[in-house]
Amino acid sequence: MSRMGKGLALLLLLAGLGIITTVFLLNRAMNARLSLAEGSEVLWVSPGLSLAGLVRELERREILCCPRAFTLIARISGDATRIKAGEYLLAVGMTADDLLQALVQGDVIKHSFTIIEGWTVRELLQALATEEALEQDMLENYDSAAESLMDRFGESGLHAEGQFLPETYQFVRGERVSDVLRRAHVDLLEQLEQAWQGRESGLPFDTSYEALVLASIVEKETALAAERPVIAGVFVRRLQHRMRLQTDPTVIYGLGPKFDGNLTRQHLDTDTPYNTYTRAGLPPTPIALPGARAIAAVMHPEPGNALYFVATGAGDGGHHFSATLEEHNQAVQDYLRQLRQNRNNP
Repeated sequence: MSRMGKGLALLLLLAGLGIITTVFLLNRAMNARLSLAEGSEVLWVSPGLSLAGLVRELERREILCCPRAFTLIARISGDATRIKAGEYLLAVGMTADDLLQALVQGDVIKHSFTIIEGWTVRELLQALATEEALEQDMLENYDSAAESLMDRFGESGLHAEGQFLPETYQFVRGERVSDVLRRAHVDLLEQLEQAWQGRESGLPFDTSYEALVLASIVEKETALAAERPVIAGVFVRRLQHRMRLQTDPTVIYGLGPKFDGNLTRQHLDTDTPYNTYTRAGLPPTPIALPGARAIAAVMHPEPGNALYFVATGAGDGGHHFSATLEEHNQAVQDYLRQLRQNRNNP
């Protein structure tokens, strides 16, 4: 072989070795574990952040062992233009390659928020206001929110109470409070319509909204799942007999924020649109956010002859159900006696 041929072969060999070495070093860099100071860290990739800006942040926090290798691989693979904004969890054991794949796939942190059965809209908005990962785009005047909140969802004039389904909702950082509320409202409409279509015949409601109103009352009257259909049955029969519902939670709702926790006879006698002691039929709107089980209970109330109920005072949240006023009055006396006994024997 000529001297020139030998020289060319040597150059090709060196180039080949250089490529192999480069590939080896890049592979080693991308398979190196991230350096995490506290076991796991959170990385926020803001919308529009460039690859260079991202790498600078990772370098500043000393997370990557080889920032240049990360940049080169991201550009060669085309992943540099596919990185998605969001909040990422950098977990123990994650490599630089794992991070790049997570950024491309948009494997962002999912937060969750639970709407509690029986909350009012005011309580719901107050709880959402504490979620720092959500963009706060709602009203801060919680007392008036129920009157105008639904305007945001194209349902002007609809009272917001009862319009959001208690459930756990996932969201990512940067989503808005209104986004979560919109999903909860859509879920409520779907749940209510499904239950309404499968309802028992002969119920004293003309619309699903009226059923929703009663479901909110059932929700506030008991926390025991087994009692919901029984209490729904009592209220349905009272409506059918044209009896007033006479339920304390509606009175309390009508009193609003000024209620101090002590329901008095004067409160029961003070007329408001929500006082079911002074007014017949259902209140004008729901009084809380009923869950799916309360809605189902109203659509399928338990049959029977009970027209009254009162707490037992036993501490389990249970109630005594009565078919006659005489039996109910005795149950009330038993309840008061139990309360006195509880106070005397703490």
